[in-house]
Amino acid sequence: MYVAVKGGEAAIDKAHKLLADRRRGDRDVPALTLEQIAGQLSLGVDRVMAEGSLYDPELAAMAVRQSRGDLIEAIFLLRAYRTTLPRFGYSQPIDTGAMQIERRVSATYKDIPGGQLLGPTFDYTHRLIDPAMAVDETVDQPERREAQQESTYPRITDILNDEGLIEPDIQSEEEPTDMTREPTSFPANRDLRLQALARGDEGFLLSLGYSTQRGYGRTHPFVGEVRIGLVEVEVDVPELGFAVSIGSIRVTECQMVSQFKGTTADGPRFTRGYGLVFGQSERKAMAVSLVDRALRADEFDEQRTAPAQDEEFVLAHCDNVEATGFVEHLKLPHYVDFQAELGLLRMLRKENEETSASKEAAE
Repeated sequence: MYVAVKGGEAAIDKAHKLLADRRRGDRDVPALTLEQIAGQLSLGVDRVMAEGSLYDPELAAMAVRQSRGDLIEAIFLLRAYRTTLPRFGYSQPIDTGAMQIERRVSATYKDIPGGQLLGPTFDYTHRLIDPAMAVDETVDQPERREAQQESTYPRITDILNDEGLIEPDIQSEEEPTDMTREPTSFPANRDLRLQALARGDEGFLLSLGYSTQRGYGRTHPFVGEVRIGLVEVEVDVPELGFAVSIGSIRVTECQMVSQFKGTTADGPRFTRGYGLVFGQSERKAMAVSLVDRALRADEFDEQRTAPAQDEEFVLAHCDNVEATGFVEHLKLPHYVDFQAELGLLRMLRKENEETSASKEAAE
């Protein structure tokens, strides 16, 4: 129960002005442009797009700027804007096999068809502050490499599948659930779980994925493949009778290979964990694939013993916008609630003192 605070409008207005002033910072320093944010802070922008469920680098950069770099606040802003947009229909499933590859690595095979493509990554850098970051450095343009297509970059899981060493990738015939239009219910289908994980908080999912590797979940993971690149988005046009490409988006896909005991009918074989997110975000995609595999415990008759295997716990708490709202609402006035509990506590203490006094008198 909340109570109105009189005379608060003027204070709130001043708080907004102070926020705008702090956001701008030192006036002697040029203001950040959206192009600078989208181009030079692209990984932060990618995270905002992924967890905001809206692919628009300019809008995401605007949200980052407005939020003063608070990415969860920026995600909240983008989600709120997303709710105002009209919905014209659904796109076709994107074909990540035909991705224009920018980065593609596998931890299961050294020599893979098409070769390992390192791309832009921190994996091989020294984790030391570079003094060159203090100045406006000029970096030589890297040599451009023509993007390769599906025929050059077959999936690693397809190689295992050809030998019958991994569970088949079965395509569901059911229409996917849209979690932005339908309330989440349990038990949840895998497509709903993957939607929730794709827009879930990276830090939360990273911790859960880490927990599965330390024994709190039935996984023995290997990165079958991580690939980053551009994929076309196609929409069916009824008047034409075929799908038309409306543009390209950058995505990160991770296929995690895990082991399980197997059955008498199928024999021992690897199982799959899958993650797909907007932008370049392989840590998030890997975490999603680990948690996806952990949440499939029932499919393999595995006992659920760890938090990462509890879909209600995971899906109900992985959304950082909901978590932020619930935690930060504690800053709002709770005067009446607190006074009620304070009064109850005083009454209980008084009763306790009277009881103690009676016992002492009886003795």
